Amino acid sequence: MKRHIFRPALTAFFLSLTFALPLAAQECAGRNLFQDMAPGRLAELRAASAAVPYDDGLFWQAEKDGMRAILIGTYHFGDPRHAITMERFAPEIARAGFLMVEAGPEEEARLTEAMASDPSLIVDMSGPTLPERLDKAEWQALSDLLEQRGLPAMVASRLRPWYVAVMLGISPCMIRMTQERGDSGGLDGLLTESALAEGVPIRALEPWNTLFTLFEGMTPEEEEDMIRAAMPAARYADDYAVTLADAYFAGESWMMWEFGRFDAYEKSGLPRDQIDAQMQMAQEKLMDQRNASWIGPIETTAAEAAVRGKAIVVGFGALHLPGEKGVLRRLENSGWRISPIIVEGIGNGG
Repeated sequence: MKRHIFRPALTAFFLSLTFALPLAAQECAGRNLFQDMAPGRLAELRAASAAVPYDDGLFWQAEKDGMRAILIGTYHFGDPRHAITMERFAPEIARAGFLMVEAGPEEEARLTEAMASDPSLIVDMSGPTLPERLDKAEWQALSDLLEQRGLPAMVASRLRPWYVAVMLGISPCMIRMTQERGDSGGLDGLLTESALAEGVPIRALEPWNTLFTLFEGMTPEEEEDMIRAAMPAARYADDYAVTLADAYFAGESWMMWEFGRFDAYEKSGLPRDQIDAQMQMAQEKLMDQRNASWIGPIETTAAEAAVRGKAIVVGFGALHLPGEKGVLRRLENSGWRISPIIVEGIGNGG
């Protein structure tokens, strides 16, 4: 089963105001950017992350009224360290009543078919082109970055801004390796494959077309600023890949959200209040709204499994776990008891 690259990339979008999760960091050369960070700045990032509920840790258990859910924060692209996670949780999947993921096989198939059959989903043939919307220097820099990612300027000029921002978050190395591999190799797919092998039913947390509705209602200015904010990090995307991979497997995924904020302050050329507004918009569209919509399906599915004396396993991007509006806090507010699951070899944060 070949999984479409752009669904998980969007789920992770905006992790530096672009947030795409990398392929195996060991396979794409780069440097962990935290190593070069001044101690004061690193302490500032850690403090900002620590102020967020459930800011670290990847694996959790939720229990309520005889229902049990195992929650796995995923990393959407391949890494050899996923083997540790799968060794721990494959038996849980085999015993589970259901596996829930952001998009199951049916949703992925419908998404891929839609993107192949309807170019207008990612291409805007009626509005002004990106060269017309950006100044000359911005378009030249953007077209160079997209050329590196296999998108000729003529094609890129008509792409929808949200799709451009997604592509900027994926390094050329990651794109090449995903194409060679045939899928993203991410943890979500490994969980799905395990469930399919065991005959465990799979349910999606959200409709297949969620991808195309997330950025509705943005103004042209917001769309253009989204691209501007993504461009600085795109120039050293392999370093972001390594940094993000290391943060994820240390259980510190929220650190990268804060890193993206401060990196945009320094390199995007946009004022701080504008960056903050974009970060808030991204959080609401990519996480908060979706988190809220997932709680009902999780509770309904957990109740159905509990009738048969079974738990459910739920896998979704790790950045959906933390925060006052994150999945863990929302479940807690709904009466679930939350506790961490420790997996030796994968960190539970700082």
